[in-house]
Amino acid sequence: MKTITFVDTTLRDAHQSLWNGQMTTAMMLPIAPVIDQVGFESLDFMALISMDWCIRNQQENPWDRLRLMAEAMPNTPLIVGGVLRNFGDVPDSVTEFWAKTIAAAGARRIRINDPCHDMTEIKKAIKWSNAAGLTTMVALIFSYSPAHTDEYYAGKALEMATAGADRIFIKDVGGLLTPERTRTLVPAVLKNIDGIPLEIHGHCTTGLAPLCYLEAVKLGVQSVHTAVSPLANGPSQPSMENILENARHWGFSTDLDEKALEAMSDHFRYVAKREGFPIGIPVEYDLFQYEHQVPGGMMSNYKAELKRRGLDHRLEELLNEIAQIRKDLGYPIMVTPLSQYIGAQAILNHTAGERYKIVTDEVIKYVIGHYGELAAPVDADVLERIMRMPRTKELLNWEPPQKSIEELRHEYGTDLSDQDFLLRVLSSNQKAVDKVLGAGPKSYDYPRGDKPILALVSELTKRKNTASVCIEKDDFLLELC
Repeated sequence: MKTITFVDTTLRDAHQSLWNGQMTTAMMLPIAPVIDQVGFESLDFMALISMDWCIRNQQENPWDRLRLMAEAMPNTPLIVGGVLRNFGDVPDSVTEFWAKTIAAAGARRIRINDPCHDMTEIKKAIKWSNAAGLTTMVALIFSYSPAHTDEYYAGKALEMATAGADRIFIKDVGGLLTPERTRTLVPAVLKNIDGIPLEIHGHCTTGLAPLCYLEAVKLGVQSVHTAVSPLANGPSQPSMENILENARHWGFSTDLDEKALEAMSDHFRYVAKREGFPIGIPVEYDLFQYEHQVPGGMMSNYKAELKRRGLDHRLEELLNEIAQIRKDLGYPIMVTPLSQYIGAQAILNHTAGERYKIVTDEVIKYVIGHYGELAAPVDADVLERIMRMPRTKELLNWEPPQKSIEELRHEYGTDLSDQDFLLRVLSSNQKAVDKVLGAGPKSYDYPRGDKPILALVSELTKRKNTASVCIEKDDFLLELC
């Protein structure tokens, strides 16, 4: 009987997609020892964008989160990843230093995503990650377009395998895969990766991801990326419990501890109820998703931005504009950060009164190749218009500044620890960093949701006006005075 393994996304992509990234360290830490018992092949834990989110929105130090959770889950490899190059043109020296620092803090795997599958950048990331002792997971980011054929992905997979990737995963951030396409894509990729383990990471945006997962494991995919049921479905990943049960019907086995899995699920269901977070539910099929391809995790943020600008009533119009921009620009993959760049350009095209009257630096850089080779040519008229812009001429020969770590330390402070130094270099809000670093040790007290009586007692004993507590159920009686 063939065994499949599970990569858990609950603590990173799932809550980023479904809860807008609002899960705190306190919500994770009490259940961490139980998660460690489940038997996950690895755990998707943190990305650069979520590190910045910790600082800006939760006033938490992401290095503390990584260290504490790594200590609490010694048997489960934690995955950290991101796209450093495309967030503020981070120097190579920082990317290399970041890989060493996350390894020292407890990460054991690194997820390498490049939105253009730029092999120059991917090769450097593999080299630096291997030197840091990290297992490399390289993403084949799926998109639906005339340019993104099985042959395209097979070729990229061969390049990744040749570059030394330890693992490769199909990353369907837009939920665009269909069972039919899975049946052709997976064999094409497997043929070119010479036995390197292949994983699949999908979102349920169109509702098809669970079906694609089952097709994928039948064809030879070894690991599936799933979330526990309270944080699954919708814009998130498929439900772990559902995939586990269906795969078992097809003759696959797993080494998961299902009792621990149930406790983990109970805990996060409790967190959702306590915090007012949504529970993931399956979605209806949406054909429009194949045109605009806005990822589920971005959609909630985009709606909030439109509401802030008073444009929320123009959502469908702007999604149509996003679909047109994708065609204009040669079908860029709608994944961070390109999806955000295209979403911003759509708003500019709408509000400026003329399409491409104003073009962001990021879109110009994409068009002239600063983010890597384009999958398809830019529309000739759009390209001509962008190339005529004065700002384009300024950026044609621009190269991102390549400061050394020594130069940056002199700029940000020579007495900073490695972790504090990276917070300074990579954060978008220095005042938020000041607040986090000045706050001192933080309390991460939170009830265990899989132990409802203990959670109830914990909550009741925190009430200052309570003199005694009595809990009685069936033959159970607890009195606290």
